Amino acid sequence: MNQELNMKFMQIAMKHLPEGKELLEKKGMELSMEDIQPMLNLLLKVMNDAYELGKQD
Repeated sequence: MNQELNMKFMQIAMKHLPEGKELLEKKGMELSMEDIQPMLNLLLKVMNDAYELGKQD
């Protein structure tokens, strides 16, 4: 995976993280950054796959 691209994806994820955290908290789920990290890693994989798919088109 491209490190520079991953950094850009992480910036995008962090920009939207407060909204996601708020949605979870409204459902009664409180998460720490430690809890969120595996989801961020999964999101990076999804974003990389989407990017690769876009490059193919």
